[in-house]
Amino acid sequence: MAIKQISVFLENKPGALQDMCRVLADHKIDMRALSLVETKDFGIARIIVDNVLDTTTVLRDASFVNRLTPVIAVCIPDEPGGLNRVLEIFTKNNTNLEYMYAFLGSQKKHAYMIFRVGENEKAAEAALTAAGIKIVTQEEISEI
Repeated sequence: MAIKQISVFLENKPGALQDMCRVLADHKIDMRALSLVETKDFGIARIIVDNVLDTTTVLRDASFVNRLTPVIAVCIPDEPGGLNRVLEIFTKNNTNLEYMYAFLGSQKKHAYMIFRVGENEKAAEAALTAAGIKIVTQEEISEI
C-alpha cells in the first residue's frame, strides 16, 4: 500500500530548488507534498506527485538525479491528539521512524502525514489498518 516518494538531489546553491520546480511546472506536474532537507553541499527535495513515472522521467531528462522511496501516507483526524494516536501505534509495534512530514489536502477535517519507516513497512501498515487509521494509496493522492 505504500506510495512512491521521489527524492531529488539538488546542489546547495541559490536557485537549485527553483530550477527543479520550473521543470515540473513546464511539464504541468503538480506536487502534492514537498519536504526539503539540506547539508552543507547538497539538498534533497522529497516530493509526492500524482504521476510518479512521468515525473521521474521528466526530472531525469532534465539532468536531476532522483530515486524512488516507498513511504506511508496517512490520513489523520485534524484534532488534538490525532498525530499522537498514530505515533502510539508505531511505538507499540516497535516501528522506528526515519523521517516524516505533513501535507495539505482539500478535506478540512483531516491532516495528512508521510512516514518513512524503513524495514518493517508492511507490519507498520498492518498495525495502522488494524487500528482504523486510513492509509492513502497512490491512486488516491490526486483526490486529496
